[in-house]
Amino acid sequence: PAHSVFARGIAAAGGRFICVGTSFGAVLVFDIPPKGTNVTLSEVLEQHRDPITDIAAEQGQAPDGAGDLVTADDSGTLCLWSTGEEFTLLGKIPGSGSSCSSVALWNGIVAAGYGNGQIRLWEAGSGRIRAQVNAHARWIYALDLAPLTGKLLSGAEDSFVHVWKLSRNPDTDDIEIQHCHAECVTDTQVCGARFCDPAGDTFAVTGYDLSEI
Repeated sequence: PAHSVFARGIAAAGGRFICVGTSFGAVLVFDIPPKGTNVTLSEVLEQHRDPITDIAAEQGQAPDGAGDLVTADDSGTLCLWSTGEEFTLLGKIPGSGSSCSSVALWNGIVAAGYGNGQIRLWEAGSGRIRAQVNAHARWIYALDLAPLTGKLLSGAEDSFVHVWKLSRNPDTDDIEIQHCHAECVTDTQVCGARFCDPAGDTFAVTGYDLSEI
């Protein structure tokens, strides 16, 4: 049977690599030289069985033993990787029946948005779930993270954009999430949302079938 082949999910990793996800579940790792155009395919990561949906690299300071790259697929499965000359699989978080549309990685915390409207926070070192929020009424299409502050932006089909704050409790090392702001973009299925600066002071959104930001 015919099927479309596409690339989805891209991230810069390890200072010199670009990782690109594909519809057949493989992640292509390209080695980018400091000078010149001699880009080479250095590795193919084959741990996913479903199409890749998103890839994220560490945007803060990963704790010891935590991965610095996370890949997500259509079944909701997440893979945590350590980057380097060879990429090492550190852990695999099995899917739970809902597609993971978008991921972010910050200070060893994996934030994942799902088709059922949930945001889940995982420990990048152990793969343990630390928090779960029923954030949206419809499919989450976009997550973004402000690396300086740990603010998390989520946008979904339900026309809402939410701003959250991620943090670690210094006493217990627990991961905490706090709701900061909600914005309704009337009659718009939000399909793209990004912070405009590293502190997360402003954000931009766009909607399905919308020609403006």
